[in-house]
Amino acid sequence: MRPLPASRVPWLLCLSSVFFIIALSAYADTAEEIQAKIQAQNDKIAALEKEISKYEQELLTIGASKNTLQREVTRLDTSRKKMSADISVTSSKISKAELTISELSDQIVDKEGRISVGRDGIRSSLKSMQSIDNTSLVEMYLGSQGVAEAWEDIDRIVSLQSTIRDEIDELFMIKSELTDNREVVSAEKSKLAAFQRDLTNQKVILDQNRAQQAALLTATKNKESEYQKILEQKRAAKLQFERELTEFESALKYTLDPSSIPPAGRGVLSFPLDPSYMQRCPDKQSVFKNLYCVTQFFGNTAFAQSGAYNGAGHNGIDFGAPEGVKIVAARSGTVLATGNTDAYKGCYSYGKWVLVKHNDGLSTLYAHLSLISVREGDEVPTGALLGYVGKTGYATGPHLHFTVYASDGVRIVRMGDIKAKTNCANALVPIAPTNAYLDPMQYL
Repeated sequence: MRPLPASRVPWLLCLSSVFFIIALSAYADTAEEIQAKIQAQNDKIAALEKEISKYEQELLTIGASKNTLQREVTRLDTSRKKMSADISVTSSKISKAELTISELSDQIVDKEGRISVGRDGIRSSLKSMQSIDNTSLVEMYLGSQGVAEAWEDIDRIVSLQSTIRDEIDELFMIKSELTDNREVVSAEKSKLAAFQRDLTNQKVILDQNRAQQAALLTATKNKESEYQKILEQKRAAKLQFERELTEFESALKYTLDPSSIPPAGRGVLSFPLDPSYMQRCPDKQSVFKNLYCVTQFFGNTAFAQSGAYNGAGHNGIDFGAPEGVKIVAARSGTVLATGNTDAYKGCYSYGKWVLVKHNDGLSTLYAHLSLISVREGDEVPTGALLGYVGKTGYATGPHLHFTVYASDGVRIVRMGDIKAKTNCANALVPIAPTNAYLDPMQYL
């Protein structure tokens, strides 16, 4: 049987290419439109981040002023503007992620189509090759007009074989690109889910801010004297809590085994705030006098010597940050417990807190959160979202209190089990012997 003339194969391949080029042209227009929209979202995000940075600077200035009712009202107003900008940034990131997923999905459809066309082409070429293979060189010669045409047929066979090899190589390349596209889509979907979660949480925090301001104005009757009276009551309650806790912790017997914790060293723990916020801390050095946005260091600081912390020294470090900044796990581990001392009237302590136990002998506490995003028993990787900066508990301004413990020294107790008379009787808090507290800066 005379095989399909090899001269017709290139014509068929060209016809397939024409249809494919038309399809690619239509896709390219769509891709350009999507890229333009993605760039528009990038521009919007950049502008909003500048606005957020401006609000952060305003909040630093407000925080440095005397603690008055007007200052607190102004702080809440500015925080609300900053959080509204946070929400807009997150919304833009959601739009960008959706556009990226759409663009990648189009590319996936395109590559799947190319793979299908390529397979069909290879299948057709292989059938032609099989037909040719079934034809002997003698039959090919006898079926040709002469020796020259026979040699042309042989050249076409060699060319067809080369074309098949090229088609197979291209098919493998497209398959590899397709796998990459699918992996990126999966990553973008994870980002999208995280952004959507952030958006929901940010709206909750914004609502809390509005409620705080309304409650503040109601409680103070918009009078400075009432505000100062409330502050003094909170200070007294906090001092009572610290006194009770210090007395209990000082009586605990504990010997720290140095081999049970990692040697002090930079990078053992990651900074517990959103990396994008920490990157802006050097710009705030003139305010914080350090590169890390720390407002209070560990131990017997000047503030501690002034009478704070019941003379026991500061048991962690404080990071100054506006409400709504993300708080992240300093190392992978298990959420040992969470709590909220504000749930008990007159208990001014850690507010909303999270305790994470790590697998290296360390545990870390994150306190004064506005919102907690994890539950007891959750496994969290380094950098996982734990919650958001707030001003719960006793705090003169929004910040993160960060404590590092030797794990075998810390435990969760009910305050009523420490003292019979306390405003915090049913509040759960982490406690540890004084020598189980470690300086966080030695591990960050």
